[in-house]
Amino acid sequence: MKTKDRILIKSLGLFNADGERNVTTNHIAAALNISPGNLYYHFRSKEDIIFALFQAYQSSMLDSLSVPQDRVMTYDDKMGYLEAIFNQLWEYRFLHRDLGHLLEESQRLRVAYREFAKKVMAQAYQVYSGLREADLVVIGEQEVRGLIVNIWIVTTSWASFVTSSGFFGDEVALSRSHLRRGIFQIICLEAPYLKGEARDRLSELMRRYEGIENESQPNASQSVELGVLTD
Repeated sequence: MKTKDRILIKSLGLFNADGERNVTTNHIAAALNISPGNLYYHFRSKEDIIFALFQAYQSSMLDSLSVPQDRVMTYDDKMGYLEAIFNQLWEYRFLHRDLGHLLEESQRLRVAYREFAKKVMAQAYQVYSGLREADLVVIGEQEVRGLIVNIWIVTTSWASFVTSSGFFGDEVALSRSHLRRGIFQIICLEAPYLKGEARDRLSELMRRYEGIENESQPNASQSVELGVLTD
């Protein structure tokens, strides 16, 4: 594995586990058993590492929202979008756990994140257009745009809500199960507009995602695909 890839994967694991503010480039180099100079050969600063990880997250998220071009969308597609989105939020959870700080510290990231938000919401609009064509939702133009904004707010702030609100208990540690609970919130937002199979299976889905179960938390550095992080 290339040293650059090792740096990104190890940094992601450390940021997710300890928080970006608590991890320095020296910590990353020590965890990899390389010199700080070797790390700086590949990345001039921690900001460069964070930006590279954001680019990987952006690519994965946009890929997750791709709409099939050769067939009508299905109910399984709809659920696949929700699962994929929250899987990406888990893999790159440090980004949303402390997003305000990260955007304040880096103008480059702030500009890129705003463009990313526009792309995600435009792609989400295509998803709901496909769901309308598949007769899985019935929703007007104004409502769909409002729904997309609400879903964006929930997904991007959910990690912070879990750890800060006390809704799941005092001093709760963010887990994959807690993050998946966010899918229940999205289902609640969509519920008034569902029809067909999506409406028929609504109760089943709400039961599945409302509960929080104890799950093992895989090491993010083991689960991220290397191809996503390479140039």
